[in-house]
Amino acid sequence: MKRLVFFLTIIMTFTMAAWGQQRIPNNRTNAMGIGDDLGTNMTSEDRNRANENGEGDTDVVDVPVDLNQWTLSPRFGDVRPVPVDTLWDYYQNDHLNEGLRGEYNHLGNFGSPRQSRIFFNREERTQRFFTDFYGQFYLQPDQFHFTDTKSPYTNLSYYSAGDKLTGDDHFKAYFAVNANKHFGIGFLADYLYGRGQYNSQSTAYFNASLYSYYRGERYQAYFLASRYHMKQAENGGITDDRYITDPLEMAEGERTYDPENIPTYMEKSWNRNENWNFYLTHRYNLGFYRDAEPDTTLGASADTTAVEDETVFVPVTSFIHTAEVSTNEHSFISYKEPANYYLHNYMPYDSLDKTTYLSVKNTLAIATQEGFSKWAQAGLTAFITHEFRRFTLPDTLIGSTREYHHKYTENVVSVGGRLLRTQGRTLHYDVTGETVIAGDDLGQFSLEGRGDLNFRLFKDTVRLDVHAYMKNLTPAFYFRHYHSHHYWWDNDDMDKIFRTRLEGGLTIDKTRTRLRAGVENIKNYTYFANTSQPATGTNGQAKGWLNAVQATQCSDNIQVFTARLSQDFKLGIFHLDNEVTYQKSSDNSVLPLPELSLYHNFYLQFKLAKVLSMQLGADVRFFTSYTAPDYAPALGQFVQQNQADKVEIGGYPFVNVYLNAHLKRTRFYVMMYHINQGTGDSNYFLAPHYPINPRTLQLGLSWNFFD
Repeated sequence: MKRLVFFLTIIMTFTMAAWGQQRIPNNRTNAMGIGDDLGTNMTSEDRNRANENGEGDTDVVDVPVDLNQWTLSPRFGDVRPVPVDTLWDYYQNDHLNEGLRGEYNHLGNFGSPRQSRIFFNREERTQRFFTDFYGQFYLQPDQFHFTDTKSPYTNLSYYSAGDKLTGDDHFKAYFAVNANKHFGIGFLADYLYGRGQYNSQSTAYFNASLYSYYRGERYQAYFLASRYHMKQAENGGITDDRYITDPLEMAEGERTYDPENIPTYMEKSWNRNENWNFYLTHRYNLGFYRDAEPDTTLGASADTTAVEDETVFVPVTSFIHTAEVSTNEHSFISYKEPANYYLHNYMPYDSLDKTTYLSVKNTLAIATQEGFSKWAQAGLTAFITHEFRRFTLPDTLIGSTREYHHKYTENVVSVGGRLLRTQGRTLHYDVTGETVIAGDDLGQFSLEGRGDLNFRLFKDTVRLDVHAYMKNLTPAFYFRHYHSHHYWWDNDDMDKIFRTRLEGGLTIDKTRTRLRAGVENIKNYTYFANTSQPATGTNGQAKGWLNAVQATQCSDNIQVFTARLSQDFKLGIFHLDNEVTYQKSSDNSVLPLPELSLYHNFYLQFKLAKVLSMQLGADVRFFTSYTAPDYAPALGQFVQQNQADKVEIGGYPFVNVYLNAHLKRTRFYVMMYHINQGTGDSNYFLAPHYPINPRTLQLGLSWNFFD
């Protein structure tokens, strides 16, 4: 209640301030296409004009607030502009484990591992492996936002849910500053603490990232260093789903159980990941100067710099080097293991259940840039990559209980090429091929292409896009080797995973229509099979199951078809955003998918005093019932369900009601999460035996500073 009062006080303060201020309309937009209507991109010229007309804050210091942000392609360091983080649409969902449109399965608590129910949105498994399911917190180098700003920029964000005993807190601080137009530095501090409303479910994560860059005419360099500490308590799920689906029966007609009092399988157990990541990409350009032309646009991979407002430097050939060093130390810690829970106990109880990973990867490339002449309609890149990988696993000497760390080393050398076109308004494409020519992944190859065609139709722009690939991939190391207390395998004979995909999309901006459809075929799909065995009591009768997991492959071909329609409607202040996804798996025991997933968001959007933008609405997520992947806490991975004891989740709508607001440089929201708890069928699980949080008040605030 105190938190709600605090946020309501902030809202009232901002609202009262808004009534006493007027702003002139600003139709200008920055390089990211975002205007001052979103609150952070008013230029110093706009502010001066407003002050001269007596319509602005005459006592405000003239501080330029223009800024641009971008990410980098992981292999070549190409600049990819992204919208500045001031957009307020769907801000109330920004921190949710379910994702912006509710497509992820997870364990219920804030920050817990998650996996997309939409198969085409799932990322490929990487050698980082134990952090693959933490994409909402763990940022890959190509997901980090670099910033160019005319004045020091700071963003402070805070999210809160629930009370002090079982609630969640998430705080982020982002800072960026430029020494000049070429050189900038900044950092990100991100702290997440989810206490968990169910027993032994807490999450505690911290990320500290430091970046810098130099963007000159001929030489550009980008550096990112990140440190992650991630610790998650494991409870193995609740012991009986009826505590959720039929609480009165479990309480025998008495008062129902509070979430923290529902019994779970495990306690005093944790998964922990300690990560270091260092990323450097830099390039040297050869080129020439020519007279500047109005509206000259070069591709994202080309950095064009004006010289004395008369000429521009045009890169022709780039020499590129990208280096990345990654480490991870993963451990499973259990001070109180449940009795008769695991099928196997491979090591003594006091052994360290820990594995480490080190990767050192270097890429050298030579690229000819598109657009340096009228004949250069596309860019061409050739590259060679070397990766060194080292893994350590606990092991025991044959015929002895003595333990040691078994080290595995792998070296991979690959070559490839890329054909890229980003200029122009009509046709764009990006085709990349790579094959391994030496090392442990010999025989691995990939060919992937993306393209889009843009044309005018009935005074509107229509975009057709296509994405296709063919890949022959070596399964990640931990599919092939893993040693621990309870799971142990060495699969040296695993075959390569062969995947082919073809998908296309249609986008019509005027009608707010987006349609996608695609099909994929997978041979040797690699997954974790549930190999649990029935436990028996002293009288020989079945007594539950003893947990076991084994990495395995499906030698048959598996096909997945998907189609997604997104259609948004607007009538005055009324908005209705819709997304419907249909998908079909040919083998639901190995690759289960819900056939239908829905997301709908109905809201009213309006302004108070012409400056306080508000959205008041409700959204709903729904998917049809299916035998969703289970979760193995001692492995920290989603696994196949026990085929002899399967349960279904789904068929239950998840509804949130929210107020989302934006004022100048501030965004905030108040949301009642899972407001429909206790109505209809209470099957509110997003993973088998892991219910989501009950009805909870959630709050969020994001504030931008320029000084």
